[in-house]
Amino acid sequence: MNLIRCKKDDFDRITNFYRYVTQHTPGMVQNGRWIYGQHPTDEMIERYITAGNMYYIENNSQMMAAVALTPFQESDYNSVDWSRTLKDDEVCVVHLLCVNPDMQRSGIAKALMKAIIDLAKKTGKRAVRLDALSCNEPANKLYKKIGFVKCGTQNWFAENTGWIDFYLYEFVLD
Repeated sequence: MNLIRCKKDDFDRITNFYRYVTQHTPGMVQNGRWIYGQHPTDEMIERYITAGNMYYIENNSQMMAAVALTPFQESDYNSVDWSRTLKDDEVCVVHLLCVNPDMQRSGIAKALMKAIIDLAKKTGKRAVRLDALSCNEPANKLYKKIGFVKCGTQNWFAENTGWIDFYLYEFVLD
């Protein structure tokens, strides 16, 4: 699967997709806890698109999945006991990964993660990192199955969850 970089004129399409995902994904309340307008927000998605960090995959013009990938890690990742000490710009970080609920459990998330890993390798990154809510069992199982290693837990505040534990995962590329 090929990642397609969002352009500014994709804004309405991508925000509508995230709204659909938050409203129709089974288990969203228990697992992901996304509430559109709190997480994710239009502003958040617009920042990712403007920076060139928002991607999607599609089939026959139907959006299958979307993700934001930053070519660096923020300072809140620096306190984690990662398997490798890397500079912030040697890391690609996954954000807002979601799959069309009508297509879940069909291997799309796994294919998307493979495409993310391939892109990170092509751009010279040394690791892919991400965080997931500790209560998001489907996501946590997926990341472990793909080969991501849990490197820590952080208790962070998010508008849609309040204070909650996040698991931090890493996939080393070299």
